[in-house]
Amino acid sequence: QVQLVESGGGLVQAGGSLRLSCAASGRTLSFAVAWFRQAPWKERDFVGYINLSGTSTFYADSVKGRFAISRDNAENTVYLQMNSLKPDDTAVYYCAGRTAGIYTSPNQYAYWGQGTQVTVSS
Repeated sequence: QVQLVESGGGLVQAGGSLRLSCAASGRTLSFAVAWFRQAPWKERDFVGYINLSGTSTFYADSVKGRFAISRDNAENTVYLQMNSLKPDDTAVYYCAGRTAGIYTSPNQYAYWGQGTQVTVSS
């Protein structure tokens, strides 16, 4: 069973930036990775996706132009760079993995991390 581990969350003021990391425990990150987020009392929403080679990304409209996903396969890590953060970005952020294909539903992802909290103050 693949276990993903997120890190980098925290408290930031509106307009600030954070970078989240996603690493695989015990194996290489040899699959496509997506980021999701879940605010209290809300569903888990798609944030963005990156393919295995890192040549293709796709973002939710709500974060397009502010967030960027990248990966360093040599370091076995996927990153979510979040800029111009807003209070509405406050949520637990999860990385998730699957073999291939861009899917925005969390049900399509087999591998998950435990999440990292991001809080944006106004």
